[in-house]
Amino acid sequence: MNDLFRANKNDAIEPHQLDGPTFLRESGKQPGRRTRARRRRGGLLFALGGSLLLASGLAVGGWGNYSLKQEVMATAKQERDFVPSLRVATVEGNPATVSVTLPGTTAAFAAANIYARATGYIVKRNVDIGDHVKAGELLSELDVPELDDQISQNEATLDQLKSALQQAVASRDLAQVTWNRDAPLVQKGWFTPQQGDTDRLTLQGRVAAVAVAEANVSSQQNLLKVLRQNRDYASVVAPFDGVITQRNVDVGSLVQGNAASGTFMFEVMQNNVIRVWVYVPQDSSFGVAPGVEAVVRVPELPDREFHGNVTRIADALQSGTRTLLTEIDIPNPDGALRTGVYCSVELHIPRKTPSLLVPADAVIFNRNGIQVAVVNDGKAEFRKIDVKRDLGTRVEVDSGIRVGDQVILNPPVNLGDGSRVRPRLDAPAT
Repeated sequence: MNDLFRANKNDAIEPHQLDGPTFLRESGKQPGRRTRARRRRGGLLFALGGSLLLASGLAVGGWGNYSLKQEVMATAKQERDFVPSLRVATVEGNPATVSVTLPGTTAAFAAANIYARATGYIVKRNVDIGDHVKAGELLSELDVPELDDQISQNEATLDQLKSALQQAVASRDLAQVTWNRDAPLVQKGWFTPQQGDTDRLTLQGRVAAVAVAEANVSSQQNLLKVLRQNRDYASVVAPFDGVITQRNVDVGSLVQGNAASGTFMFEVMQNNVIRVWVYVPQDSSFGVAPGVEAVVRVPELPDREFHGNVTRIADALQSGTRTLLTEIDIPNPDGALRTGVYCSVELHIPRKTPSLLVPADAVIFNRNGIQVAVVNDGKAEFRKIDVKRDLGTRVEVDSGIRVGDQVILNPPVNLGDGSRVRPRLDAPAT
């Protein structure tokens, strides 16, 4: 081809001269050798390009592998040398007293049901529900005509018996005078021994008759005393200072006086001192004793607190509920507290054994039991604890840790015993 371009420009070549063997023969070159040369050069260029591409790929892959390995090593070193900053809280000791709030019920310091002891009709009723009464104040008066008649009859019988006693005394005195006069005469023989025996035995009979008459008088007096006492029961009085909480009778009502089934007339409660009943659970009962301070609150009186002290305990837990019945006396001079009211009782119970407070976020539950992670010399140390009470945000513990220990809050799952940590003191709860 190059020879054709080097030919004289003036030598024109006809188109037919380029066709077929004539052109090739005139050019002086053979077509197979030139074609093979071009193919050889193309293969070399292709092989060289492929080698360059392969070398480039290997270089890029090697560099990426190296970079990845360096990153892995750097990450491993960072993880190995990384010291996490974890929140911690300081273990606190419980105060000398524990505050326990329990439900309670108010009751009257003293309550009495007034029953009729005499049978009759009510002629006067001086009090009603809600009235405040004093000890000995007349509540109601009964009309008991039958009892009055019995008293009159027995008073007359007593008069008869007293007269009979006077007669027996006179006969005894006469017999005594007769015996005093006849006894010397019998000794001197002026009276027969039979006369002396008659006088002596007559005197003894008169003395016995006087004793019988005196006994009859005493018995009748006692009977009248009982009747008059029953008559006094017709006047119903208050046994102590208090308030009338029930009234079941009215003027004209018939009441039956019977010790077992008498008519229930009034209920009186003493309310200047209120008694509060509260049942203390077993875990707090061992510190409860008379004198323990108590604060009573009523939901309907949010602005008032009633202070008192434990006055008496049952000293035996109820087997069904494992609770101790405790009574608290609350002064109630203004009558603000009523009986039968639901209230909450806050007891300040002295602790029998010391205990510690740990945030609930620090407690770990796993197959090893209940534990906490304590920071010791910059390392995490797992310790088993014994939880006594769950207080919600905190738990009460009595073993495994000490006051002042720093426990890790919300420890991560990959935290191991002996792992290095950097404590960050958590702000105390307000």
